[in-house]
Amino acid sequence: AGKTTLTRGIGEGLGVRGPVTSPTFVLARTHPSLTEGPPLVHVDAYRLASALELDDLDIDFSHSVVVVEWGAGMLDGVTESWLEVHIVRPEGGSENDLDDDLVEPRTVSIEGHGPRWRA
Repeated sequence: AGKTTLTRGIGEGLGVRGPVTSPTFVLARTHPSLTEGPPLVHVDAYRLASALELDDLDIDFSHSVVVVEWGAGMLDGVTESWLEVHIVRPEGGSENDLDDDLVEPRTVSIEGHGPRWRA
């Protein structure tokens, strides 16, 4: 749907060491900053069963920008504030409709959680 593409853009904006790729087989990848900013931690929580397993990864949420793919319901209690991003792509079409230059539109919604986003 675009999760890793979004994370690549965040990494580019932060000026982190790349390339930013999906952490599917390692659960989490840390990309240090090249500009004295915070590191980007990219997590794939698809295979994690709970917030406790996410917490066991020992991620420094307070000093990093952390993107957690498939993290719905796993951040409450692990960090005080976070943004929940939903990326939805259209369904349907056929192989005959595919075109290398075609860009599928995505709908992105963002919801803030915790005290940092209440204001």
